[in-house]
Order: sequence, then structure tokens, then C-alpha cells
Amino acid sequence: MTGNSALGTMFGASGVETFMGIPRSRDLSRLTARMALIGADGSTPYPSVGFYCAGGPAAIRAAGAAYAANLGHMNFDLGGPVFPGGVAAVDAGDLPQDIADPAGNRARIFGAVSQVLDRGGVPMLIGGDDSLPIPMIEAYGARGRGCTILQIDAHIDWRDEVRGERLGLSSTMRRASEMEHVEAIIQVGQRGIGSARVQDVADAEAWGVGFVPAGEVARYGIARALDLISDGAEVIICLDLDALDPSVMPAVIGRTAGGLGYWQVLELIAGVAEKARIVGFDMVEFMPDRDIDGQGAAVAAQLLAAVMGIVARQG
Repeated sequence: MTGNSALGTMFGASGVETFMGIPRSRDLSRLTARMALIGADGSTPYPSVGFYCAGGPAAIRAAGAAYAANLGHMNFDLGGPVFPGGVAAVDAGDLPQDIADPAGNRARIFGAVSQVLDRGGVPMLIGGDDSLPIPMIEAYGARGRGCTILQIDAHIDWRDEVRGERLGLSSTMRRASEMEHVEAIIQVGQRGIGSARVQDVADAEAWGVGFVPAGEVARYGIARALDLISDGAEVIICLDLDALDPSVMPAVIGRTAGGLGYWQVLELIAGVAEKARIVGFDMVEFMPDRDIDGQGAAVAAQLLAAVMGIVARQG
């Protein structure tokens, strides 16, 4: 039993199937809650690695089960309960993604996100690899909604293709840049040596991306990242969990020193909500096989709960 599970049991948590024990939604077309949690093990895999983050949503839900017993208690990350006016979210479970059906995987994500948007809700997508955001972002364009992308990630994901695949996890921000409804892209947390070529960075800067590397955040904080967000913008936040330092988030495929801390990520997201509006959120690249004693899952669950609380407080 992990420490998080033991804590929940001590305070009366019982087995729950949804994140934090929030209500389950079996029909997003009838959504009435402010936000909907959607899980997906993957979207567009590379043949060499497949769905290497399979089981990510389930692990994060399991880590959040401990909160079911005290969902109405004080959350000091927020200064109050997660949902101050009553539970404002539902859990739609995991989409039935198939490693052999990338087009179908993308369509299922697009469809689920579209249903949430059509009901005026905020989709909260958890996974799963970093190809998930592509169909999520596309759903906003299909409704004519302009948006700003804030990507918090160790990598910039501006590869045009990897072995012929243009919709994989290394290409999410380049594909987003090609969508007419994406008005701005701010990328925070990049560090170390990743898949990006020098030309990829040049292409991103030529498009107009605002880069705020992890080293700058360590030295000067998150102020410039927030300055790059326009007042009143509608913002989709794409959080790759390897943005966090591996000392607190070991459950990622590429552990790289010098990552962001929990508070830097949370305060960045809270700062966005204060000057703009969060209209979508994804948390991806959680790799259960790389976790250590449930530490990464516990951090992901705590952060997801806090983000839900931030979104619940908007407007």
C-alpha cells in the first residue's frame, strides 16, 4: 500500500472508480458540470514504442482515490476546498483507444472534447502520450474558437515528422501552429537535450512562439511567461509531466535534471486563470512503469485536483 492509499484508508476512503470519487458521466452530450475529466492511454503511437504511457490515467485516478474521503476538506494549495461551491466536475472514464487505430483514437478524443465544448464545459484530458493534445486542440477550431496554447514541457515538440509520422508526440506544437484558430503559443520549461533540432527552434521562433526555458524560470520566476499571455485570452494548457523535475516526478520516459517545481507549475496555471480564462487542460506523459513507490502518481493527482479547483473558481 502506498502512503497516499494508506492516508485515504485511515480517513475513511473506500474503493472508488472515478478521480477523487467525483460523479461518473456516461453521456457527455448531457453534461451539466463545469468540467469533464477524460482519460486516454494514447492517440497516435510510434511503432517503436506503442502506447508506452498505457495505464497512466488509471494510475492517476488510483492516487486520487484517497481524496474521496475528504473532498470537502481544506486544500491548502487553493485556500479552500477543491470545489468551493459543490462538486463541479464529472469523470467520463477512459476512451477505448486501440494501438492499431490511430485515426480512430484521434476521432474519439476529438468527439469527446467536442461534446464537452458544446455543453459549455472545460475538457480535462489525462493520459497517455503527448500526441493526445492534437485532436483536442482541433476541436476548438471546429467551433471557430480562437485560443492561446500554453505548453508546459521539457521539450518543444516542433518536429515535422518522426519516421514518417506527423501526428505523434514530437510534433504537437508544430501541428498546433498550423491550425488557423491558434493565435499564440507560449512554451515554458524546456531544458536539456531532446528531440528538437536547431531548425525546429528557429521555425518556432519565426512563427512567434514565446519560449521561457526552465533555467530562466529557476533564475527569475514565472513573471515573463505570464506576461506573454494576453489579458482575456482563452487558454488551453498542455502540461507534459516531464516539465516537473524528476526528483518529484519520476514517472516519465525522459528524466531530465533542472525541471520545474510543483509550486512553479501550479502558480503559473493559477496566474493564467487570474488574467485570462482556462478553456482546456491536458496532463500527459505519465508512465506508470517508471514510477517510484507511487510518488509520481501522487504528485500528478495532487496537481490535477488543484487545477480542477482553479478552473472551478473561474468566472
